[in-house]
Amino acid sequence: MATPYEFLIDTFETERLKTLSVWAQFGDDDLRIRPHETDDRGRNLHEQMVHQCMSENLWFCKILGIDVGAPPLPEQETRAGFVERYAADAGARVEALRQQSAAWWEEPVAFFEVGRSRAWVMTRRIAHSAHHRGQLTYMLRQLGRTLHSTYGPTADTGGLPADDAPTIYAYPDVDAVLEATAQGLTPANLPGPPSKPVTERPAK
Repeated sequence: MATPYEFLIDTFETERLKTLSVWAQFGDDDLRIRPHETDDRGRNLHEQMVHQCMSENLWFCKILGIDVGAPPLPEQETRAGFVERYAADAGARVEALRQQSAAWWEEPVAFFEVGRSRAWVMTRRIAHSAHHRGQLTYMLRQLGRTLHSTYGPTADTGGLPADDAPTIYAYPDVDAVLEATAQGLTPANLPGPPSKPVTERPAK
C-alpha cells in the first residue's frame, strides 16, 4: 500500500541492513568487550544486541501496534543467533509496515508520556537505532578494526567525499550478512590507506 510515508519504511529497511552489517563485523570473542573494561555503564556487544532487539520489539508492540509474533531474543544468545533473530523480526516489521494506510501513519499514539503520530515515532525509532549502531562502530575503531561505510566513505574506504573516496559497504544485502555470519566470511575488501588527510581539519 503506497503512502506518503513509504520513505520511512525504506529508511527503516536500510537501517536494518546497516545494523546487521555492523554486528557481523565483530567476532564471537568480542561479545563481552566494553568501551572501557572497568566501566559497566558502557554496554558490551552482547548487551547492545539485547537492547536493540528488546527495545525495537517494545516500540513496535506497545507503541506502533505491530507484533510479529516472535520472541525478541534468540534461543541461543550468540552473535549469529542475534543476527538471524533481528534479521527475521525486522524484516517482518518491514512487511507489516507496508500494509498500513496513510491514516494509520498519521494517527496519534501514546509515546511514553505524550501523544505523537506513528510517523513521528518511526522517525525517532530510526534515530534510536542509528545512535546505538554508532556506539558499536566506535567500539570497532577502539579494537583497531577497519570500518566499512555506513552512510558514506570512512577513513578506511578512502577518506573524504571531497577527495572522491568511495563508499564501500561491508555487505550488499541481508542475505550476504546471514551467509557471512553463518560461514565466517569476511566483509568486502577495503583499499589501502588514503594519500590525503581523512578529516577536514587535519592536525598541524
